[in-house]
Amino acid sequence: MPRVVHFEIHAQDPDRAMRFYKELLGWQFARFDGPQDYWLIKTGGDAAPGIDGGLMRRRGGPPVEGAAINAFGCTVDTPNLDDTARRVPELGGHIVMPKIAVPGVGWLAYAKDTEGNVFGFMQVDATAE
Repeated sequence: MPRVVHFEIHAQDPDRAMRFYKELLGWQFARFDGPQDYWLIKTGGDAAPGIDGGLMRRRGGPPVEGAAINAFGCTVDTPNLDDTARRVPELGGHIVMPKIAVPGVGWLAYAKDTEGNVFGFMQVDATAE
């Protein structure tokens, strides 16, 4: 069955977006040697579950505030959801859905990054109710 093998983040200001994700999640960025501005994203070690991605300059204007999300959303794991949620606004993002329990799975919240992209983050906790 086909699996997701790569993701992309579109950014009006790539440097600002890279700072946000480096500080919030510890991701590493490396410029890709190609014809357009593109950076590869390393999200963790090769032995850890998950995928790596890319970041590119957004074409067109910024996302329209209040419009429906037109994307393929991604959720990242975090060892401490409360700490991550606290850091989002410190780094220029916004919480768009506060912490909720996903019973038997963990804790989930959604944030908007510095570029207007919405992403989820989850802390695994089988006792969440």
